[in-house]
Amino acid sequence: MTISAIRSAYHRQLCKEIIRIKQNKAKGDYPNFADGDSKSSREIAWGIVRQLGCPEKNGNLKAQTVGKLFENVTKIFLENAFKQLAHLRPGEWRYSTEKTEISGFDQYEHLSYIKDLVRNDSILASALGGNYIVRPDIVISRSPVSDEEINRRQTVIGTDDISARYTPLRQVNHTEPCQILHASISCKWTIRNDRAQNTRTEALNLIRNRKGNQPHIVAVTAEPLPMRIAALALGTGDLDCVYHFALPELKSAAEEAKNQDQSEMLDMMVSGKRLRDISDLPFDLAI
Repeated sequence: MTISAIRSAYHRQLCKEIIRIKQNKAKGDYPNFADGDSKSSREIAWGIVRQLGCPEKNGNLKAQTVGKLFENVTKIFLENAFKQLAHLRPGEWRYSTEKTEISGFDQYEHLSYIKDLVRNDSILASALGGNYIVRPDIVISRSPVSDEEINRRQTVIGTDDISARYTPLRQVNHTEPCQILHASISCKWTIRNDRAQNTRTEALNLIRNRKGNQPHIVAVTAEPLPMRIAALALGTGDLDCVYHFALPELKSAAEEAKNQDQSEMLDMMVSGKRLRDISDLPFDLAI
């Protein structure tokens, strides 16, 4: 199956399960990922909905429900798409939206020890807080590999070798099974300043507190206003990149709305390698 076909299936599922039209007599009806108080947001969101061919279902879903659905549908898309690239990035991969603490992964398992100390020490608790324990919306992890798999084509490592005794990729180096965190994905149906800051804070904790390789740290959003996406996308050092659930449709809708400022910001983020389409994410995860 092609990535385009999987992308289309992703959008159909979003249209079916999440996208609804909010009714507003004063300002007119608008999709539920638009800001009702912003004309530009309403216009661009409508443009995206029409291009995706979403049926106009009236209604309103709770924000918590929308967030969970967005995570689940996005996880399914990534799992289906990443499988198509198995020849580029082989391995046994796991996908989860269970808000798993990062202390459950190899690079961060030391944090569970710190958590236990903090739980029993009020002074440490007040000094450290609890922000170091991140629970990503979606996690992709890799299972350690058996020596049999490593030696499948030729002998690479021997049972009694003193080499490669500490790498987390070898299964025999673990006393207990421990997944390796490959990607932390934050899902934001819409973006407000506080949500953008929370995502950046989580990203920085993932970077600072790791012991080992840094996982991919990205965000996925359906936010229709480029100016608001910029609050999350601009700058470097925390997030690898931000991915829009329908970037080509967003670009077309922004042009149709004839909002020069929004279009220019969108072009700057794309050309500056800070914003990509959801279909780019599986390929970037294969790097």
